[in-house]
Amino acid sequence: MSKILIRGAKVLGGEQQDVLIDGSQIAAVGQGLSADGAEVVAAAGKVLLPGLVDLHTHLREPGREDSETVLTGTRAAASGGYTAVFAMANTFPVADTAGVVEQVYRLGQEHGYCDVQPIGAVTVGLEGRKLAELGAMHESAAGVTVFSDDGKCVDDAVIMRRALEYVKAFGGVVAQHAQEPRLTEGAQMNEGVVSAELGLGGWPAVAEESIIARDVLLAEHVGSRVHICHLSTAGSVEIVRWAKSRGIDVTAEVTPHHLLLTDDLVRTYDPVYKVNPPLRTERDVLALREALADGTIDIVATDHAPHPHEDKDCEWAAAAMGMVGLETALSVVQETMVETGLLDWAGVAERMSFKPAGIGRAKGHGRPVSAGEPANLTLVDTAYRGSVDPAGFASRSRNTPYEGRELPGRVTHTWLRGKATLVDGKLT
Repeated sequence: MSKILIRGAKVLGGEQQDVLIDGSQIAAVGQGLSADGAEVVAAAGKVLLPGLVDLHTHLREPGREDSETVLTGTRAAASGGYTAVFAMANTFPVADTAGVVEQVYRLGQEHGYCDVQPIGAVTVGLEGRKLAELGAMHESAAGVTVFSDDGKCVDDAVIMRRALEYVKAFGGVVAQHAQEPRLTEGAQMNEGVVSAELGLGGWPAVAEESIIARDVLLAEHVGSRVHICHLSTAGSVEIVRWAKSRGIDVTAEVTPHHLLLTDDLVRTYDPVYKVNPPLRTERDVLALREALADGTIDIVATDHAPHPHEDKDCEWAAAAMGMVGLETALSVVQETMVETGLLDWAGVAERMSFKPAGIGRAKGHGRPVSAGEPANLTLVDTAYRGSVDPAGFASRSRNTPYEGRELPGRVTHTWLRGKATLVDGKLT
């Protein structure tokens, strides 16, 4: 690989510095650097971050390649500044065996736009009745450390306890989709004033909060790690805050869309706003932002959930739940957290790179921007503002809630171990 000199970037939003990449590593960071024959990237005024890490991505392959593939999903990730993503297990077949997780892992290696770390299912077939091959998936070439039935809740307390006990042996973590199924039968949106007005089945906050309360207590009892996926209510924030005050080993994530959008948007009956968990109230949104700022919520995760056009462009009740998010996540975080003064860019790096890499044990990712570290980097033009046009997405799906909306920030370059995957906003 040739040398690359990134000149004048604001490293983690701080002072302007030069960063020299030599091969797969950062060779030097400082001012006034030079290197014979190096490709120079003019970065004055732009912010340089460690490559982003997404702990919650749906790549759909194998089985739903009409929605997304590992190739298209990792291209979308690179476009959004990500150098590593964790791929959820709800594929067809389900990623509940060593063979399936190894297939996804090797597809990621072949395509090369970002590293792909498979997440293994907690239970066989995501059915919640029998533990999957957790040990075999961990010992496989994929080295799985995160397990989740995301899309479905591990609602059986005995199964959840056993999973927590099992992963404790090798330092793994169970990532829970917190949704009590008996409280959400027929639910279509957040339970509240808007659902009552629209006559849509309500999805109560307690359906999420009751599972989180149970699982943090189980994690405390077992002495294991639990991670809460896509936390969405003010009540959930308080439960996680209480658990952390007791020293329970719990981490939590919030999605970009839960930081910005509210259930008022469902008044349009546009299925693009149908997501699991549902969009909540303005009070919940403000509580989530504050919790992300103070560290109660550890990370931002996209829950990138691609669907083909026919699965979203239909009546509300029949539409699939989910939104794409890899290519807009950083812009939404800039709008909701940076431009509101709740986080600086170093805080963004903490919540979108350092901490998710640590939770998932992503080797070589979430590392400081300093000499000797892997050159996994993201360059952002934070002064840019533009309208979201899904026609330009790298993802195979277009189910974004931001079409036509003006958002700040644009990822201009992404490097994976020194290799450019995105240059001037265009995939290599």
